[in-house]
Amino acid sequence: MKRNKIIIILTIISIFVLSLGIGAGAEAFRVALIMPSTINDFAWSQSMYDALLTIQNEMGKENFQFVYSENMFVVADAAAAIRDYASEGYSLVIAHGSQYGASLADIAPDFPKTSFAWGSTANVFADKGITNIFAYEPYSEEGGYVNGVLAAKLSKKDIFGVIGPIETGDAKRYTEGFKVGIQAVKPNAQVNITWIGSYSDVALASEAAQTHINAGADVLTGTAQMTVGAIGVARQRGALWFGYDVDQSALAPKNVVCSVDVDWVVALKPMIDLIKKGERGGKIFTLNLANGGLKMVVNQEALVGQTIEDIVKGSIQVKVEK
Repeated sequence: MKRNKIIIILTIISIFVLSLGIGAGAEAFRVALIMPSTINDFAWSQSMYDALLTIQNEMGKENFQFVYSENMFVVADAAAAIRDYASEGYSLVIAHGSQYGASLADIAPDFPKTSFAWGSTANVFADKGITNIFAYEPYSEEGGYVNGVLAAKLSKKDIFGVIGPIETGDAKRYTEGFKVGIQAVKPNAQVNITWIGSYSDVALASEAAQTHINAGADVLTGTAQMTVGAIGVARQRGALWFGYDVDQSALAPKNVVCSVDVDWVVALKPMIDLIKKGERGGKIFTLNLANGGLKMVVNQEALVGQTIEDIVKGSIQVKVEK
């Protein structure tokens, strides 16, 4: 009898603890990420993966968990993954790519209790009566403009090459900002733009970079994961590179002058707070220089490295009055 009383008391305590959401019964916020490339692409996918890691480190693994699917460049495969994750009860499913919009619009209505997010876009499909999709959009033209101003000051030939994926979204906005930034310093500069039609074709990006340098460009820039190929060409041929998405200086320390680092945490944290309060979607989150969603990361080695090298070689002689 005494043993039964102890069991009953322990059961009551367990139920009370669970009702408070304490200990093992506490439900972690669960996120699923679908991305077109890999978590170490030095570009679009890595920037979102790094943001989720940052949030997990802040909240703790017991309170924040996430899984991911890489290389979802086939939209049909991505759609299947989105639906699977939603079926598994994740709190938030992020389809990290503008190519996934139609899939989200089709899937989200089937899971009204699940929140979805995608970008780069300002479309939450409110016109379709959908209420559980968030959107996020970086004002990449701001970072592009800063890169353009610095590029114009460093170029010796005033010929610039841009390697873009598809002429849309933040890629287009970044490119336009870069061009305007250059023209603010050097109105007559030549800015050549190539859209290769792919986010992931490294070989095409490399080929475009070679073409730009052959045409006289001494400064290159571009967006999306395929730019690792272009950065490799810049390193081989001594061109300067201006990056986007993450700090790309590790790929070419003497060539990558400045990168626009997109900090998705600025969009994700308030999004998560809204979901916890019961709001499923409908809001657009913007990232810019003012709110810290865009950060300029200057690589000092590339910025002044050539000058130092020229002084050491003797091609620059610093003469002052003694």
